[in-house]
Amino acid sequence: MPVRTLLIGTEVALGNGAGNGSNFDNATVVRVFNDSGADRVISVAKSTTSGYANTATCTMHANHIEFFEKGAQDHIFANGASVLGTKVGFTG
Repeated sequence: MPVRTLLIGTEVALGNGAGNGSNFDNATVVRVFNDSGADRVISVAKSTTSGYANTATCTMHANHIEFFEKGAQDHIFANGASVLGTKVGFTG
């Protein structure tokens, strides 16, 4: 049986830098679309008792879609304003 994407939230910009990140309403899976026309760095900041720490980064190619799994309180952000994210789930 194919896995399908369940849209849970509205697509919004990931922000341009750590201070503009979002946890996407406590999402554990975020669909990310790099609409910037250039490669961008995607970062997930792990929620800690003293704030946030960057624990993971990767380069995402232009015009590419990827699904990122993260902790509910973790923030995800990009180094460009034209990267969009949506809270999603999966159905079988």
